[in-house]
Amino acid sequence: MNRNFVRCLLLATAVSTCGAAQAGEVVFIDSYHEGYAWSDGITAGIQETLAGSGHNLTIVRMDTKRNKGEDFKVEAAQKALDVINDKKPDVVIACDDNAAKYLIVPHLKGTETPVVFCGMNWDVTGYGFPAPNVTGMVEVASADELVGMLLPGAAGDRVGFIGSDTASEHKNLENIQNKFGDSVNITESTFATDMEDFKAKYVALQEKVDVVIFSNNAGIEDWDDAAAEEFILANTKVPTGSMQPFMKNFVTLVFGKVSEEQGAWSANAAMEIIGGKAVSDIPMVHNKEGQIIVNGKLAVASGVEIPAELVEIANLVIE
Repeated sequence: MNRNFVRCLLLATAVSTCGAAQAGEVVFIDSYHEGYAWSDGITAGIQETLAGSGHNLTIVRMDTKRNKGEDFKVEAAQKALDVINDKKPDVVIACDDNAAKYLIVPHLKGTETPVVFCGMNWDVTGYGFPAPNVTGMVEVASADELVGMLLPGAAGDRVGFIGSDTASEHKNLENIQNKFGDSVNITESTFATDMEDFKAKYVALQEKVDVVIFSNNAGIEDWDDAAAEEFILANTKVPTGSMQPFMKNFVTLVFGKVSEEQGAWSANAAMEIIGGKAVSDIPMVHNKEGQIIVNGKLAVASGVEIPAELVEIANLVIE
């Protein structure tokens, strides 16, 4: 056989073998549940980014938004860890604070398993992040910009805060006060446990403030979207806003984070790690994308005036 032909055949085989994409194993740990809009958006960002890459994706839901007990969270983290030990993934993507507190910190930080997080609010230094095997996207909300958009239609500058009675919402309030205390004058805050509790506190809060941040309804027990929308349409008296796009039917204005951004960034980081990049070479970042949603239906019903320039630049106007 011709030696040059053999040499070329061997070279072609080597190039083909070296150039072949190696399928990686990715496990995504969601602190919450399928059907929760925030988690669904992050999941979609991960799935769309990994689509066609050849990498395998396993999804584990801890379901700790609907199940708040300490024992349940510990058990959910252990179940997630069992999947990780079984799959031995190249990368773990973990979303939201309960995954950090109950899984990453006690079981994965400082190990050989690369971890990419997202959806963890404001400040992650309390978890010891970044770590040699942990990086991610820190979630921040522009509460000052949201309130700045609402104030022109308000009678004063007193800001109220209401959300579900969950650890995430208490943390959100604390961080808004710490970060934006000079520009966001939160004078009243309250947290709702169930639907009736929300109704009473929502009405009472508006008697004390000029603007309301309705942060998040997830975690309010027996919440009913249709009933809540009807109640809010009938009882809103001041401009209301949220940083969560899925709250668009319950507030007059959303200046929101984009969950798909965080999922896509995490999946891209995971692919870089599978491709050989060190976790320590991927710096932590903050989310950057935002969207404006105007609920014209609620604005009209409540007599709240939304500035025309906001309507013009809005990503979505609900009429």
